[in-house]
Amino acid sequence: MVETMQTTRLGTHGPIVSAVGLGSLALGRSGPFGASQDDEGIRTIQAAIDRGVTLLDTADFYGNGASEQLVARAIAGRRDKVLLSVKFGALRAPNGQMLGLDARPVAVKNFAAYSLKRLGVDVIDVYRPARLDPNVPIEDTVGAIAELIQAGYVRYVGLSEVGAETIRRAHAVHPIADVQMEYSLATRSPEDKIFPVLRELGIGATLFGVLGRGLLSGSKPTGPTDVRAHLPRFSGEAGKENAVLVEKLRAFAAKVGRTPAEVCLAWVLAQEPAFVPIAGARTPAQLDLLDALDRPLSTDEKAELEALLPKGAIRGSRYPEDQMASLDSER
Repeated sequence: MVETMQTTRLGTHGPIVSAVGLGSLALGRSGPFGASQDDEGIRTIQAAIDRGVTLLDTADFYGNGASEQLVARAIAGRRDKVLLSVKFGALRAPNGQMLGLDARPVAVKNFAAYSLKRLGVDVIDVYRPARLDPNVPIEDTVGAIAELIQAGYVRYVGLSEVGAETIRRAHAVHPIADVQMEYSLATRSPEDKIFPVLRELGIGATLFGVLGRGLLSGSKPTGPTDVRAHLPRFSGEAGKENAVLVEKLRAFAAKVGRTPAEVCLAWVLAQEPAFVPIAGARTPAQLDLLDALDRPLSTDEKAELEALLPKGAIRGSRYPEDQMASLDSER
């Protein structure tokens, strides 16, 4: 039986979705955080749907298309219960190496054609470039998505990892449903410039990385193939200092009778109730973090948690320096 979950509208221009969505980056054999199985990923998606999750987020470059194929298997016979958010634009070689970005209008329509095929659907609910292509005006990219909307292949325009000025320019071409950003107790930079613009323009947000890629829940890289082994927050002196803070978070969670994952999700829900966090559960058991919806943090608990992990406390950037320098959202 499908449970009833709280819902949120993505801004004033987007659809009504579950108060928490599910991301597919880490699901299945193509996931970058260590070994997993496709069947378990499918069970996770279906268990999330059964719990009332309606928003599923994926990208055509996750596993070079494997993630979309996994989502297609999971939603077969359940398409009417979910909204699909799809990112595009990142180019990859057969070995998975990132080759750059392509958000030209002709590429946008090409990417959409293959995503529709892999997902086994007639329409994508929210379509968004994964990053700003520095060689293509955002107006051109959004204009191409708008044409896909007019043709019936897409319902809403989204953005991802873009800055305030880009958001304004894109929204002037076509109403933006939501902007996808990383946001958590470990990453609060969107509060400064991006969230105020979203509120001003009536744009929603979908927030990924609410557990800091597992950092805040105590998860550690499983080996060299786990991309987190190469992220600044998990290694060196920053990793050691962050581990001390994570232990404080763990102790706080035990004291309030929740898991660290529940605490992190509950904090995002309390801090930004108009926005929609994207959970990165890899197994059905990890969906227990959705219990945070029924057990919100009290005002005192939230204050105590923020005293333990104040803004800027987590050391290290969320990506290596070269990747951070390329992000429009960080400018």
